[in-house]
Amino acid sequence: MTSLTAILGGTGLTHPEHFEIEHQKGCETPFGKPSADLLYGTLFGQSVVFLARHGNPHVIPPHQINYRANLWALKEAGVQRVLAIAAVGGITPAMGPSVIAIPDQLIDYTYGRAHTYFDVDLDHVTHIDFTEPYTASMRQSLIVAAERAGVAVVAGGVYGCTQGPRLETPAEILKMERDGCDLVGMTGMPEASLARELELDYAVCAVVANWGAGKQQGAITMADIEANLKQGMADLGRLLQHWLPEA
Repeated sequence: MTSLTAILGGTGLTHPEHFEIEHQKGCETPFGKPSADLLYGTLFGQSVVFLARHGNPHVIPPHQINYRANLWALKEAGVQRVLAIAAVGGITPAMGPSVIAIPDQLIDYTYGRAHTYFDVDLDHVTHIDFTEPYTASMRQSLIVAAERAGVAVVAGGVYGCTQGPRLETPAEILKMERDGCDLVGMTGMPEASLARELELDYAVCAVVANWGAGKQQGAITMADIEANLKQGMADLGRLLQHWLPEA
């Protein structure tokens, strides 16, 4: 039986193109409400559950997203795998605007976020293995689908997750580069570790919206970000068209 897939949409993806909504469902979890109603429908002929990470409309900043409720609601809906779509900044040369990357590692710079389900009413301490923060088989299937679709992707990279909602300083981006980060985003954690705690398959398609601060001349403008996301999301749509039937 095909596993049910969820798509977590980030900036630039409040509603996927070609997604046909059949019904939507609001829900409560032990951790509160998720960011938005769960949308059930089909995308390229495949059953999908969609959740807008920042709400619909896009009003929830990264540090205020209820990550625990989002992942819990998807698990309760019968989802087995979660594809997270993330708009990110590029740091290293291969990660230019409009590029799609499928990272294989991450570094967490966030603070103060509710980051685990294992923190109250415990009868034992649980430590998850996080050697591979993204599901290897799922990452590989995305890379293969990109090849079939003729979409160039960067098959790897380190995602550095910052607190937000402000963008980073050039000095911070330089520090992240020294740490080994290729990409900078604001929603990658604790989303990935919560998915692991719930034993959900999880991977990220990161669409580069802009160079990180100090990596280009001048200020980062919303007009440039929107243009880059438009191109990146079009490529992502072609990738999903080849990936979902095999997922």
